[in-house]
Amino acid sequence: MNSRKSLGLFLLVGILWGVPYLFIKIAVAEFSTPMVVFSRVLIGSLILLPIAIKQGAIAPAKKYWKLILVYAILEMVGPWYLITTAEKSISSGLAGLLIATVPIWATLLASASGDTTVWHSKRLFGLVIGFIGVFALVGVDSLRGTTDLAGVLMVLLSAFLYAFATNMISTKAPEVPGIAVSGISMAITAVIFAVPAALTFPTETPSLKATSSLIGLGAICTAAAFYYFFKLLAQVGSARASVVTYINTAVAIGLGVILIDEPLTLGIFIGFPLVLIGSYLASRKNLPLINQSN
Repeated sequence: MNSRKSLGLFLLVGILWGVPYLFIKIAVAEFSTPMVVFSRVLIGSLILLPIAIKQGAIAPAKKYWKLILVYAILEMVGPWYLITTAEKSISSGLAGLLIATVPIWATLLASASGDTTVWHSKRLFGLVIGFIGVFALVGVDSLRGTTDLAGVLMVLLSAFLYAFATNMISTKAPEVPGIAVSGISMAITAVIFAVPAALTFPTETPSLKATSSLIGLGAICTAAAFYYFFKLLAQVGSARASVVTYINTAVAIGLGVILIDEPLTLGIFIGFPLVLIGSYLASRKNLPLINQSN
């Protein structure tokens, strides 16, 4: 990092993007998946859009509205629905760890786009190690009956969609400010989930714990996390900022174990270091900005 301020931002974003998995786990116990996603993006858009407007960031995004619509579906509508649904059957820590595979998917997509550096020995080794870690996570715990395979696959698909959407927007609309893309995408996602959320509104008053988690998910883990990530990005660049993925994974696992007594399974013990090492090695070269991992 270039300074103490950059290091502070780096740690802050890592924490902010490690917390959502805990909040989702708590909220989805009392709210429907559409309600969780809708509340999250509504709060996020209401905070980020005024900031984007004030910064004059909306105008450059207007001519890319079709691309941003596709981005919203691939980056938020699909992944946030899948992750929230998955956390009904898998731990928040495991969800956070599986999302750490985003750099691996980003590396493969970069290769498909013509980046031959992907096949450098260290990067190739990282891909192999990372996938061994994923297989360890999926295989060991599934065979032991301690995790749900469908939930794992939902999160892995989300990680792929994150990587694909980010690669798409960064190559086709690199000049559009990220805060505008994120704010508009959240507003689009809110519109898509508005009716499903209304139809599944809780019939009983949710607990303060679940409601607070829902609000925190939108205000802290979505709006604030994106806002500070863009500040970090401006200071250190995409390559260094992307490393925040490894911090939020550790935070997600730690919070799950400490606060809601989630288990540290054998699969996590084996897969955790392999996924992180593999992701790090696979993304050593400058790649398209990886997703913010929430």
